[in-house]
Amino acid sequence: MPADADLAARFAEHRTHLVGVAYRLTGTLADAEDAVQDAWLRLSGVDEQTLQGIRDLRAWLTTAVGRLCLDRLRSATARRERHVGPWLPEPIVTPLPGAPGPAAAEDPLDVVVRDDGVRLAALVVLDRLTPEQRVALVLHDAFGVPFGEIAATLGCSPAAARQHATRARRAAAAADPPPRVPLPQQRELVEDFLAALASGDLARVVALLHPDAVLTGDGGGKARTARQRVVGADRIGRFLLGLLAMYGTAALAGGRLVLVNGDLGMVLPATPGGDGHRPLGARVTTFAVRDGRIAEVYDVVNPDKLTRVTGSAPGTPPPS
Repeated sequence: MPADADLAARFAEHRTHLVGVAYRLTGTLADAEDAVQDAWLRLSGVDEQTLQGIRDLRAWLTTAVGRLCLDRLRSATARRERHVGPWLPEPIVTPLPGAPGPAAAEDPLDVVVRDDGVRLAALVVLDRLTPEQRVALVLHDAFGVPFGEIAATLGCSPAAARQHATRARRAAAAADPPPRVPLPQQRELVEDFLAALASGDLARVVALLHPDAVLTGDGGGKARTARQRVVGADRIGRFLLGLLAMYGTAALAGGRLVLVNGDLGMVLPATPGGDGHRPLGARVTTFAVRDGRIAEVYDVVNPDKLTRVTGSAPGTPPPS
């Protein structure tokens, strides 16, 4: 095998891992894939002597991707300031286990979303950190990169890199995202919740929500969702039932259950409106569970973050 083909094959062995690292750092697949591609370009441009000195290619590439993502995180800070309403990560939609449809080879993203660190609840917490804190925490705690190498990535001392990670851990612990619940438990709860919404049963909807539940919508000023976070079970229940009264239950009935970053969620199609109802844009909605109730609802409506959802494998229709 030619040397360049051999290097490409070695890089390909680590590609899924690198996409997971980059997505966890940036929260968008486009940035993640760009960072991984740039890491390949850097690797392929390394001279033979330097290449021979790389003892652990996976570690070298992980650090390279971390440095590339740091640049993207810093440039994203200004973009976030112009973002209308709350910001949510780009969702990764994969089919439910055993969903109908033709058998296919496992997609690399199926592997990526098995990591608890890429759940929307976890990524939302990471997004509250500074770029330096996020890179230090993810590279060290999730992927075992030594602080000396992280310091070189951040352009600071190892002690400062360690301090970035310490502060990030404190912030993450304070945010306390709920841990992932087994899928059968998620499914039972979400199906009950959807049935309660479809029937207009406010008391049941509220009972299935955690008292401190939060609904976060990301429309980016381009599609309709909550412009501010909705907090509290009663407020969320009334908000959702008000939406169904305004837009109709057609979207809910036409939705399909899928995995969203490894947790149960729904892809809801756009509806044209009519019969006194307004048209509604497509969305991906997912949930986080705490203490047997729905504690977080994430509603991604921003069309820029749904470009990869179209054409995803069919899921299972929700209960009517």
